[in-house]
Amino acid sequence: MSEELRKKAAEMLLNGATLLSEPCPYCKGVRVMKEGQALCTKCGRAPEKRKIVIEKNEVKNENPLKKTLEKKLEVLSKELEQEMDHDKQQSILKSINLVLEMMEKVKKQ
Repeated sequence: MSEELRKKAAEMLLNGATLLSEPCPYCKGVRVMKEGQALCTKCGRAPEKRKIVIEKNEVKNENPLKKTLEKKLEVLSKELEQEMDHDKQQSILKSINLVLEMMEKVKKQ
C-alpha cells in the first residue's frame, strides 16, 4: 500500500469511515467506506458507479413498477449516504443490488 493511500484511508477512518467486509472487486484489497464512497487501501480504485438512464421514449411507456423501483433506489441511496453502521450499510447495499436486478428484469419485459 502506498503511503498516500494509507494516509487517506487512516484519515477516512478517523473521520467516521468504516471498513468493508467485502474485498475490492479489482485486487481483493481492504476497502474503507465513508458517505457512500468506497476506497481500496491497496489499489486506490473505487467501484464504477452505475447510472440509470431513462430515455424520453421510455418515459411515455413506463410502467408503475419501474417508477416504484426508481423511487426505492433513490430512497436507499440517500439512506446509504447517511448510515454509519457497517452492518446496516451492507444491508442497504444488498437491497440496492436487488432493486437494480429487478429493474433489469422489468426493462427486459
